[in-house]
Amino acid sequence: MKSPQVEPVAAPEESRASLPMTGNSLAEARLSRRIQCAQAVVLVALYAFPAILCLRIANVGDPDLWWHLRSGEWIVQHGAVPRTEPFSSYGAGKPWAAYSWLYELLVYQLFQRLGLVGIVAYTTGMAVAVTVFLHRLIRRLQADFTFAVVLTAGAAFCFSRLYTPRPWLFTVLFFVLELDLLMQARKTGKIRGLVWLPGLFALWANLHIEFIVGLVLLAIVLAESIFARWWSGREARIRPAGMCGISMACILAALANPYGWRIYQVAYDLATQSGVLNKVTELFALPFRRLDDWFVLLLALAATGVLARARRFAFFESIFLAFAIYVSFHSQRDVWVVVIAASAILAAELKGDDKNRLQMTASAAPFIATGTALVLLLGFRVLGVDNARLRTKRAEELPVRAVEVVREKGWSGPLYNDYSWGGYLIWALRMPVGMDGRQNVYGDQQIDRTNATWNGRPEWVTDPGLQKAGLVIGPVGAPLTQLLRMDPRFKLGYEDKI
Repeated sequence: MKSPQVEPVAAPEESRASLPMTGNSLAEARLSRRIQCAQAVVLVALYAFPAILCLRIANVGDPDLWWHLRSGEWIVQHGAVPRTEPFSSYGAGKPWAAYSWLYELLVYQLFQRLGLVGIVAYTTGMAVAVTVFLHRLIRRLQADFTFAVVLTAGAAFCFSRLYTPRPWLFTVLFFVLELDLLMQARKTGKIRGLVWLPGLFALWANLHIEFIVGLVLLAIVLAESIFARWWSGREARIRPAGMCGISMACILAALANPYGWRIYQVAYDLATQSGVLNKVTELFALPFRRLDDWFVLLLALAATGVLARARRFAFFESIFLAFAIYVSFHSQRDVWVVVIAASAILAAELKGDDKNRLQMTASAAPFIATGTALVLLLGFRVLGVDNARLRTKRAEELPVRAVEVVREKGWSGPLYNDYSWGGYLIWALRMPVGMDGRQNVYGDQQIDRTNATWNGRPEWVTDPGLQKAGLVIGPVGAPLTQLLRMDPRFKLGYEDKI
């Protein structure tokens, strides 16, 4: 017997529609949306945090900023970078390299268009960029959203002493980008992402001399890839040949600057000039008088403890951290090295809550960027960051009124001034200064001589720069200022609280 055939029956349209969400699914979707919104708000707060610090500080009294501005103006006027020293009487005609020429052009154009607000905008924008990319580095190593945010916020707080309008902010940013690329390459063994590094170094070498620190990081990764061949606890997957090729390409790419190979000579001269370490505040070791100093120490100790707890010797992490500790505790200006190194190590080595992940997609980025921008605009308004108030702030820290009097009276040089104000006087007076913050122009011996004179040491009378001076500008409370009040060769022309 034939089995009866069953004809297929078409389901009605209603039955082919997708099933409605159950109560549990709907609740989970709503919870997910709430979590995403909460994470977006947290990230806006995280990225705006360093920017608000910058706006509160609003540093426009940094004397070194002003010789950078003058250098940028000189480059615009001459259509070339300077090859010899144009701004001081001591270094006139001697070889000099404006190694941060691209940064100087940038800040000069910002100043021309926006005034002092442009300077604060540079510092604020760079602080936000550093925080965004540092968070990106950390979250790619650490799945826990909360841990990544807290670690990034702690690092941003430790950077607070660096929130000044200097080119070193580019170094901090590029170092974070470089480390991110290297950490991912070490994890996967693929060097395809490292092809960005030569271009990064070509730009870096024209912005700040500390691209050398980035080359040291490359050397550590290269050494790891070589030694890993004989190391039983090998973790790095990068092949030595590929890493060597990338490193050589980065070294050669740094030559793409107006001074060619001389840029390495400048870096060597600055690194070996040790006489200024105990004279320039930013080169002092950490004084541990501020809360962020102790946070830096806490990060360094935590990273050291994490590596010591492991049952293996982590070659890259250990050498990297040791180098970072030496550099950062040697000079507080370079505190960023140990902060970044420790943050990356803690993010990679500590296990967080894998369920507490970042749930937002890339489509949320414009909303976070817009929210951060709105907070910044509000910060400018609420904190009163405008040109009028910034000019007042500058006059409280620099000899602004003294310069105006010199111009009104038509007094001429030669000018004799102290180390700290020379950068501003280069910009404001437009006459050769006796001294400024470019330590490689003067050398340890000349800096020591000027420092001794301003401190009223017995040999102050024989200082050649002071003997031929036609104009002296210095702090009202400096020992030399008090001595000159009683010296018949000099007459007090102007004085104020500064």
